[in-house]
Amino acid sequence: MRGMTWDHPRGFDPLAAASALWERQTGETIAWDRRSLQDFETYPVEDLARRYDLIVIDHPHVGEIAESGCLVALEQAVEPAALAEIAAGSIGGSYASYRWAGHQWALPIDAAAQVQAWVPSRIGAPVADWTDLTALAAAGRAALPLRPPHSLMSLFTLCGLTGVRLDATGEALFSPEAARAFALLERFAAALDPCVYDMDPIAMFEEMARPGATLAVAPLIYGYVSYAMPGFRSETIGFANVPTLEHGPSGSALGGTGIAVSARGRDPAAAVRFATWIAGGAVQRDVIATHGGQPAHAAAWDADAANAATREFYRATRATLDAAWLRPRHRGYMAFQHLASQRLNLALQRQESADEAIMALNRLHAASR
Repeated sequence: MRGMTWDHPRGFDPLAAASALWERQTGETIAWDRRSLQDFETYPVEDLARRYDLIVIDHPHVGEIAESGCLVALEQAVEPAALAEIAAGSIGGSYASYRWAGHQWALPIDAAAQVQAWVPSRIGAPVADWTDLTALAAAGRAALPLRPPHSLMSLFTLCGLTGVRLDATGEALFSPEAARAFALLERFAAALDPCVYDMDPIAMFEEMARPGATLAVAPLIYGYVSYAMPGFRSETIGFANVPTLEHGPSGSALGGTGIAVSARGRDPAAAVRFATWIAGGAVQRDVIATHGGQPAHAAAWDADAANAATREFYRATRATLDAAWLRPRHRGYMAFQHLASQRLNLALQRQESADEAIMALNRLHAASR
């Protein structure tokens, strides 16, 4: 069999290790190819399904996938008991994020949301309250990655932190109250070096891990467990729940990945067996977590060994993951996400009024429905 994943140690190494173990146990081989993070977020899954048996996807694509017929509906192919175990162990909305139009299109193997990253050698503790970030940003010690789509993800998360409900099913995604979240993001972004508009989370982590850097805190950034492992970089990065406003660590934009099975592959039944096995609690804990992965199952997040190896990455961010927000997943969402992120960055750089920016984003969302 052949599989496609994303090009980062977190996306490839645990799959390679799991596939080697699977081959020893079953005799079935799986060769994994990698695509860039940018391609991962944009490349049509339907095209990949023509060439691969197993495909690692992210959940905002499921609205397009459901209409294409290119993937196996897993609730029709996986034993109910196995599916129930994976669902029960899901971190936050990871399992539910791949369910659309009555079908389960992938099983979660990686859980992520925007959390807080901090460098213990540069700051004594993670930031507890969003209002404490102002001075840090002015001193160049706090920043956000704002390369699309991460600026939009930060706006989503700030809406959650300010108690603003986003309407994922309606034409107007943002209510007028979202203007406050935009204003908070705009105020923070105005204090940052413009280079952040070209930085994704990996680029920001690399800067945080650079010896001699001043950057100490990224308050909203997708967690990457690799950077919490001693020795991965010269500076080990700590992770924590997002800084709170009045609504606690709630509403962070859910990320992560799931493993899907091509309906056009050579042996979908064999691919289903592997996908079910790798998403189960035991393999998530004993293989994925120990080979640089970021599991999606509570069996790994609760494990003492996984936390001891990562400066308590899992326990320190669990509340944020469990209270994360599930993005829209309709067929036109991915195009909206790209255009809205670009439009949001323009608004931030021009320091547009909050009301004008929110109305522009809502127009793009209505056009995507």
